[in-house]
Amino acid sequence: MPAPPPESDAAIVRHRGTLVARSDTPLAEATIGRVARVARYDGSAEWYDRVNAEQAPQATRLAARLLGEGPGRLLDVGCGGGIHDRVLAENGWSVLGVDISDDQLRLARDRGVEVVEADAHELPFADGSFAAALSIFTHTDLDDFPTVVREVARILEPGGRFVYVGGHPCFVGPHSRFPAARGVPELHPGYWTVGRYTEAPGVTREGLRARVGATHLPLGLFVQAFLDAGFQLERFEEPEQRLYPYMIALRWRR
Repeated sequence: MPAPPPESDAAIVRHRGTLVARSDTPLAEATIGRVARVARYDGSAEWYDRVNAEQAPQATRLAARLLGEGPGRLLDVGCGGGIHDRVLAENGWSVLGVDISDDQLRLARDRGVEVVEADAHELPFADGSFAAALSIFTHTDLDDFPTVVREVARILEPGGRFVYVGGHPCFVGPHSRFPAARGVPELHPGYWTVGRYTEAPGVTREGLRARVGATHLPLGLFVQAFLDAGFQLERFEEPEQRLYPYMIALRWRR
């Protein structure tokens, strides 16, 4: 899938620290200089792309099934290297990815994904400017997941779909030693801990979280973030055939 030409629908560039849009998608005013969050995946993009290649196809198929087919504008929130987006485009969606990591967005651009570098806590798009949204494995990275969910609700048109696929809060977190999601998780105190952590039983020396840290929300607070943003739940799945699920998948309606 070739990269979009400069005059295409979502040809968005960084220019002197400012997001400049040549696009039919309305953008709110935003500058890179206002982004206070940390791009924790910068410097680890290629490594993560290789590690993520094993689980990405399953998450992509799951997200594509829950989203259904386009057409319409689809925002991939926390798109990273854009590893899921080609399949979604083949399903009829006009995909735009957003991420704070320039290092990961470089990989997405190489895949031909149209992207914007921005903070998901303050999405630089006008209200109601997307038909659907997607986010995959992001709540464990975002500092304030409820704020991001409210932002997604804001940029969706009425009736828009939001599909979220991510780590299961009951078995992925500081309290759960579950290397490579194999076997039976070894549970420890800490499930009710809310916020970022870098050292915990759930962090293995060779894993992703030893590099970038993580954020944890117990299941109740995780689900409540969507409800508080005004979403209505349509599907709730624990999709894997394991003794204990590693992933959770939800489809919400605006």
